[in-house]
Amino acid sequence: MASLCHFPSSPTPRSFSKKLLSPLSRSHYRPLLLRNPNPSWNLHRSCSRLSRFSSSFAASTPAPSGVAESTSLGDITRPDFPILHQEVNGIKLVYLDNAATSQKPSSVIEALDEYYQSYNSNVHRGIHSLSLKATDKYEEARNKVADFVNASESREIVFTRNATEAINLVAYSWGISNLKPGDEILLTIAEHHSAIVPWQFVAQKTGATLKYVGLTEEEVPDIKQLKELLSNKTKIVVVHHVSNVLGSQLPIEDIVVWSHKVGAKVLVDACQSVPHMVVDVQKLGADFLVASSHKMCGPTGIGFLYGKSELLSCMPPFLGGGEMIADVFNDYSTYAEPPSRFEAGTPAIAEAIGLGAAIDYLSNIGMQRIHDYEKELANYLYDRLMSVPNVHIYGPAPSVATHRAPLCSFNVGNVHPTDIATLVNNLHGVAIRSGHHCAQPLHRTLRIDASARASLHFYNTKEEVDIFIQALKEAIDILT
Repeated sequence: MASLCHFPSSPTPRSFSKKLLSPLSRSHYRPLLLRNPNPSWNLHRSCSRLSRFSSSFAASTPAPSGVAESTSLGDITRPDFPILHQEVNGIKLVYLDNAATSQKPSSVIEALDEYYQSYNSNVHRGIHSLSLKATDKYEEARNKVADFVNASESREIVFTRNATEAINLVAYSWGISNLKPGDEILLTIAEHHSAIVPWQFVAQKTGATLKYVGLTEEEVPDIKQLKELLSNKTKIVVVHHVSNVLGSQLPIEDIVVWSHKVGAKVLVDACQSVPHMVVDVQKLGADFLVASSHKMCGPTGIGFLYGKSELLSCMPPFLGGGEMIADVFNDYSTYAEPPSRFEAGTPAIAEAIGLGAAIDYLSNIGMQRIHDYEKELANYLYDRLMSVPNVHIYGPAPSVATHRAPLCSFNVGNVHPTDIATLVNNLHGVAIRSGHHCAQPLHRTLRIDASARASLHFYNTKEEVDIFIQALKEAIDILT
């Protein structure tokens, strides 16, 4: 059935101050181990120095407790993640890069395997048994997403390639159609590039203006300033729920109320919140919300957009092609109702089914249980990291009133984060992230080029945090 809103067929619009003082900062981020003309000599030298620490490290670091000896959620769930049971350079893997992507439980891998082995077929287009089963599983996954974030109906969930595409969908569909010269798009300086760049494109095409909320002395987005910047010129507010660098959480419900008072829509980047806490879109009140499957124990290659049905119904298509149409004539087309209108072509069928399996897995544990455990882990990580000399952790300190996400972005004195990440991985099997974490404007505001980041999920343990801290101390000793 054609939408009540018809749209003609048309082409889819498509000096830094203070730097880190590490020598690496002055050599374009080349790792310290590679700065010498003879890289193998550097690695041999570092490994030789490390040998003095290895025996004491093994003796002083207790092995993680078995399931029978511990009731921690990390110990209970680790057997479900095959990838975690491997060695890196002969040492057990400690995976602390979950803010970049999470690992996948066996049930998700099995769901992907079952689709390809048992009912691989296209969806919505066939009446044979395989197509019918694939369609049922695909739409069942959409229902699971809707229930998971408490959307009022499943048609408010649009499957996209990832959260980045979901933001681009809103920018090019709603943004191009609704913004004009003089209008304002309000963001915080702490947004991910995926939430900034699409709106830069839209601003250039429409003449709208981008405005940014800065940071407080506590290194969190200035909510008071955000409220003051809102005006009748503000048409959309684009904000993260949880920062992938600062670990801070924004009061989305308040931001929505303030924004709606001036007639502005709100788009929430929930990539770092949906995998870690209960997220209720009706309670938040946001107009749009995006998240990525691969950060919530699901497959890569799929994300989703939540949009209020009344908004989606009057938004033009993002991409043209099969599946998103009602009728196609020689010189114009009419379009399907959402969500089909925004899912042109063959979708990521297996990935959607895998996302549904991931949601089943998370729901069986319970998101509140995950959140409570990760809050404990987050505080433990912060406290242990603060015990390391010359460490600066970005974002707020945890307190009764301030909850930090289970991640810490940090720098250590004059040591470059890439050197740290290289050594803790190569010499201790600890996987952390280094770089700007797709948040260059934020790093410029913090007056740094890059940072290291350790990020946890519910399958991590305090013992792994201890291993990371010991590895970090030894890396710093080598590098200094």
